[in-house]
Amino acid sequence: MSIEQAVSKVSQVAEGQGTGVSDQDVMLSAEEMDRLYADTLRNLDEGSVVEGRVIEIYPNEVVVDIGYKSEGHISKSEFSEEEIQALKVDDIIHVYLEEREDVNGNLVLSKEKADRMKVWDAIEEQFNRSDVIEGRIISRIKGGMTVDVGLKAFLPGSQIDLRPVRDMDRLIGQTIQVRIIKMNKKRGNIIVSRRVLLEEWRDRRKKVTMDALKEGEILEGIVKNITDYGAFIDLGGIDGLLHITDMSWGRVTNPQEFMNVGDKVNVVVLKHDKETGRVSLGLKQLTPDPWTTVGTRYPEGTRVNARVVSITDYGAFLEIEPGIEGLMHVTEMSWNHEVKHPSKIMSVGDTIEVQVLKIDEKNRKISLGLKQLGPNPWDDVETKYPVGAVVSGKIKSLTDFGAFVGLDEGIDGLIHISDMSWTKHVRHPSEVFKKGQKVEVVVLKIEKERQRLSLGFKQVSEDPWDSDIPSRFPVGSFLDGVVTKVMDFGFFVELAEGIEGLVHVSEVDLESGQRLDQVYQPGMSLPVRVIKLDPAERKIGLSMKAVSADSPLEAAPAVNAQPAPGNAMEEALKSARKKGKKSTESPEENA
Repeated sequence: MSIEQAVSKVSQVAEGQGTGVSDQDVMLSAEEMDRLYADTLRNLDEGSVVEGRVIEIYPNEVVVDIGYKSEGHISKSEFSEEEIQALKVDDIIHVYLEEREDVNGNLVLSKEKADRMKVWDAIEEQFNRSDVIEGRIISRIKGGMTVDVGLKAFLPGSQIDLRPVRDMDRLIGQTIQVRIIKMNKKRGNIIVSRRVLLEEWRDRRKKVTMDALKEGEILEGIVKNITDYGAFIDLGGIDGLLHITDMSWGRVTNPQEFMNVGDKVNVVVLKHDKETGRVSLGLKQLTPDPWTTVGTRYPEGTRVNARVVSITDYGAFLEIEPGIEGLMHVTEMSWNHEVKHPSKIMSVGDTIEVQVLKIDEKNRKISLGLKQLGPNPWDDVETKYPVGAVVSGKIKSLTDFGAFVGLDEGIDGLIHISDMSWTKHVRHPSEVFKKGQKVEVVVLKIEKERQRLSLGFKQVSEDPWDSDIPSRFPVGSFLDGVVTKVMDFGFFVELAEGIEGLVHVSEVDLESGQRLDQVYQPGMSLPVRVIKLDPAERKIGLSMKAVSADSPLEAAPAVNAQPAPGNAMEEALKSARKKGKKSTESPEENA
């Protein structure tokens, strides 16, 4: 029996009609009616979407019957304007059952939530199928963007593009293709990605490009990224490296000055490693190599105008033409060797005339010179500064082994430390000279090819060993001296400034077992006697024993008492010294 039949029977009994229905039947019918009523609520679970029939449309709400004991009221704000205009009484719509009875006993329904549940179901199917869907970017939020895909979804910043997007605000309002990568229906979270689609598209393009790529092939690409060492070029799904050295035959110091991100460029494939997927590209290879004809266009000795492109401590690089650079060493800038740094005479960007000195086509090197544009002062050095001449100059620098003297523009000479004094042991040139000091020197030797000039300072004065020392310290003379150094074989005694003699251990009376350093100490004054004089070897032999000897010493051989015979050099030096003195005393006569 249906509920309608049971209600009809109850009505007949109430009206007193003779229906033959007993009280027991009526009671059974009431029980049956309760069962049938419960059956109508069996499928009405809270949180489910059910069908309902529109029974009334009021200005602010719509009344819907879902077959429950009471109707539900839904606000018109949950309908779109188009839906309200098309809605009619008896229309069947889907609604969401929030509560069968609220605190007031009312049935609570929602059209908006039902629509959302339907969209969730559709999105879940798209997620399961990994569909590509469209969405409109509606706002920017922390960490990414909000995208409308039927429901609001989150697009993380890292999933917008293959590379970080700096200005995300410009994307608002755009419709893009995305894929759902994660969702949680209970929490209402949907996460989408555009990057996964771009990666798939890139991989497809990469495979096509890799299969067709050949070394030597010329391709068009787009500058994707620029670094200090080069630029990455997008060839269509695959990136190739255009190294800075392959951008131009000339010097490229900064790739960003040569090209910009987004530029279209033609490049040639230099190398393609299929195993690693690396591609090396070249740009300069599209034009002829200028070095192949550099020898015929710029032969050695040619003078050309060149632009300074770089300056280092050791020289400067100059560009003769795009792709052709040469090095001018600092020693090729001036004859006088006074250029301490190239920046003192030239600057980057200067255009100057230079001379090609040497070309090495194999190693792509060109040596350039600046000083060669003027006369070489060493060409007539032998005439201007002959050996034996006394000349004047200025101390330019001091080293451990000597002092450099500037004589003329481009001519420097060296006074070796051994040529500074006849008698004094010079430990460092600073004991004799100061930088900037004016000196007179004698030209000792000229090496024109090596551009070297040997000078002597002690040679300006006569050698005291020629006559002065033999006359002051003859053999047999008694002298007082000061001990300067004690050795195992003897000790040295200073007789005058810069003049020392040796007292050999055999010329000292020592007791058995005594050592020299136990009796004699540096600084001790004592009497000695000259027993030997050798001007040739510049040696004086002294004795302690002979001081107390009664008999006179025999005269030393003539060779020991007199200086060694002179030679051509000594005669030249004597003549030069005389001329130097005469020039110093009467400069007017030499004018």
